[in-house]
Amino acid sequence: MVDTASRSADAALVGAVEHDIREDAFPIKGWDHVRYYVGNARQAAHYYSTAFGMQLFAYRGPEQGFREHAEYALKSGGVTFVLAGGTTADSAASEHYARHGDGVIEVALEVPDVDKNYAHAIKQGAIAIEEPHDLTDEHGTVRRAVIGTYGETRNVLVDRSNYTGPFLPGFIAAEPMVTPPEKRFFQAIDHIVGNVELGKMREWVGYYERVMGFTNIVEFVEDAIATEYSALMSKVVANGNRKIKFPINEPAEGKKKSQIDEYLEFYGGPGVQHIALATSDILAAVDAMRERGVEFLEAPDAYYEDPEMRERIGTVRVPIEELQKRRVLVDRDEDGYMLQIFTKPQQDRPTMFYEIIERHGSLSFGKGNFKALFEALEKEQAKRGNL
Repeated sequence: MVDTASRSADAALVGAVEHDIREDAFPIKGWDHVRYYVGNARQAAHYYSTAFGMQLFAYRGPEQGFREHAEYALKSGGVTFVLAGGTTADSAASEHYARHGDGVIEVALEVPDVDKNYAHAIKQGAIAIEEPHDLTDEHGTVRRAVIGTYGETRNVLVDRSNYTGPFLPGFIAAEPMVTPPEKRFFQAIDHIVGNVELGKMREWVGYYERVMGFTNIVEFVEDAIATEYSALMSKVVANGNRKIKFPINEPAEGKKKSQIDEYLEFYGGPGVQHIALATSDILAAVDAMRERGVEFLEAPDAYYEDPEMRERIGTVRVPIEELQKRRVLVDRDEDGYMLQIFTKPQQDRPTMFYEIIERHGSLSFGKGNFKALFEALEKEQAKRGNL
């Protein structure tokens, strides 16, 4: 049970606004979980426990009668990841991994009425994957339905109001793999970004607007997210209270291959590019994660020494020199400021990565940092021979 104070704190972290979801045709209470298909779920769970400070709390696999997958559920505050690995060569996870490498298969949203949301979505032209159905065990019932989105990614609708088990039916409680950190590194999902093919961004933005009633809240064209060599275009759709935000990127023409082109090539199509994890102390989080082996992109010194940038940013809660030491980026808009940093890809393929973000009133996505971020990404692409 999350108390009101915790909900208010998480809302501030993710830039939510006052809104009554009962006004929505497709009401969403919040993020439920993100499910991955990975090559080795046990090892991935150990990595996220150690490097990301997450805590294993539930497990489901062959021992519980689920023969094809081993699934490890981990949490950090309000963030829940489920890492699923195939135990047979022809399982869904094994086949997905062969095509894409480690990646997100499901973004699950908690809703008050699965049947109502699903019916609205299908009426508006959603991709139907699983009709509403019950999952039940001795702890109660979870109602679930699934609709499709870009690539093989799915949006799962979940109502767990009648369930008291550790996670989902079939899962058993599990002990942490390692001793959890004294203070969690992050505690909420801020946004989840998808990469789609050239010319497909507007199509998927329209899909979320139509199917879920989302609003296009931000738009970036080539000139806004570009360097000498590459560019991308991006639009951000969000639900009414802005807790659920889906930026959608597509490549734009440039002299060389963009990070979006590289992702699409190595992932084998569209999918989740990165997940932004909200924290209340980005400096402590970055220090702890670096100490545990997480590698971050590094902005150049010129970014921090630019007098125009310093004047635009003004005073933030820590000296710019401390941000420079850790290569944390900073941006300001009319509502406040935000601090952010991006990891390098977290698997062998140069595909999915993470953002750590600390908001102080700002509702933006770091537009002022795009050039520095792109240059850092291009350095990594060049090292891999993919620029």
